Amino acid sequence: MSVDSSLGNAQQMRDPNYTPPLVKAIPLGLQHILAMFISNVTPAIIVAGAAGFGFGSNSPDFPQMIYMIQMSMFFAGIATLFQTIGFGPVGARLPIVQGTSFAFIPIMIPLVAGKGVEALPALFGGVLVGGLFHAVLGLFIGRIRFALPPLVTGLVVTMIGISLVKVGIQYAAGGVPAMNSPEYGSLLNWSVALVVIVVTLGLKFFARGMLSVSAVILGLMAGYAVAYALGMVSFANVGRAANFAIPSPFHFGFEFSLAAVIGFCLMSFVSAVETVGDVSGVTKGGAGREATDKEIAGATYADGFGTAVAGIFGGLPNTSFSQNVGLIAMTGLMSRHVVTIGALFLVMAGLVPKVGAIISTIPIEVLGGGVIVMFGMVVAAGVSMLSDVNWNRRNMVIFATALSIGLGLQLEPKALQYLPDTLRILATSGLLPAALIAIVLNLILPQELTEDQTEEISGGHAGHTAAE
Repeated sequence: MSVDSSLGNAQQMRDPNYTPPLVKAIPLGLQHILAMFISNVTPAIIVAGAAGFGFGSNSPDFPQMIYMIQMSMFFAGIATLFQTIGFGPVGARLPIVQGTSFAFIPIMIPLVAGKGVEALPALFGGVLVGGLFHAVLGLFIGRIRFALPPLVTGLVVTMIGISLVKVGIQYAAGGVPAMNSPEYGSLLNWSVALVVIVVTLGLKFFARGMLSVSAVILGLMAGYAVAYALGMVSFANVGRAANFAIPSPFHFGFEFSLAAVIGFCLMSFVSAVETVGDVSGVTKGGAGREATDKEIAGATYADGFGTAVAGIFGGLPNTSFSQNVGLIAMTGLMSRHVVTIGALFLVMAGLVPKVGAIISTIPIEVLGGGVIVMFGMVVAAGVSMLSDVNWNRRNMVIFATALSIGLGLQLEPKALQYLPDTLRILATSGLLPAALIAIVLNLILPQELTEDQTEEISGGHAGHTAAE
């Protein structure tokens, strides 16, 4: 779908306060929701799976996963309204779509891994405190950006994607190994996942307009159709799901865990910088101007408060969604009211548990095909950010050290088995130690290493010693 000249003149199109006629504003709002819908609910499914919630209709924890999906939709809508409508200093008053963040998944998985519902009170305590901390960053976000150059943010985003690709492969193969499925890794499972991948890539690169923008969700629909034909889809839960339900505060309980609080607060820095980039992308792509300090601060406040409120009701952290930034650039329409309409659809969907139940019927193999593409795109986004780095010896050393330690600890968590639980959970995420090392080294290392230092680091000195 594209925006034609009947929507208004060029000046109106670049005005965030312009409202197109409803007959066009409603489908344009739905277009924004289609672009982010699957990415928004996927983190809830991943966290529920990591906690050990069963994906079958007979699992006692299955209703809790439906509730988490429901909250993902509801609070993505609420957080988006914070951005588009705003209140006081909160909100950029720009067409920014909020959704559940992938960035926090590497932090959340170690916190809940195999612990079931019992792990969730501490998780949501961390979401609440992390959200409030994130909101506070709005007071001085402009002054801390110097500590997070593309070298750091690109490394972090790349590691987020790398840490998640394992989940994508496990889902495509039939779940996680802990499920002990006899069909795990079967040709049938992989065939369904590959249908999703092939259709998604085909539409992304050979289609135009809305077909290209919605490539992931259409690929999932194609895989879903194949899975249904193969008898892999069950609607047993849909009939039992309620027609209407409102969010309940402290649904999973509430407690404060030091590991959760530290992890979410540290990741808030990364999420805040991501939001700054998205705000800049919206204003440049839609209005041809730089974002103001007020807009950047307002967007950061909305990010944080949206996350904090979600945590109270059992929702996961929210952040701005980059795919919708691209959609604004494609349509050329800057109207925040169009995004408000889309947010209202998300809120309504979040009040209907049957929507979550329908989403839960997606076979995990189908979801696996989709997230392989999505997580790969996260890695690609990180690599793209790293392309802005001046790859001198200094920056190569920083990147190599941070990546080696962070990824190594993630791949071999038992290497730190004797650390206290809090430190072990934070360190074995891989993401936090990598980010911390990159930030510290970037701040303390001199901008230029001497020739002798770079030769020694690159192995020249060691090579001469070995030759002798």
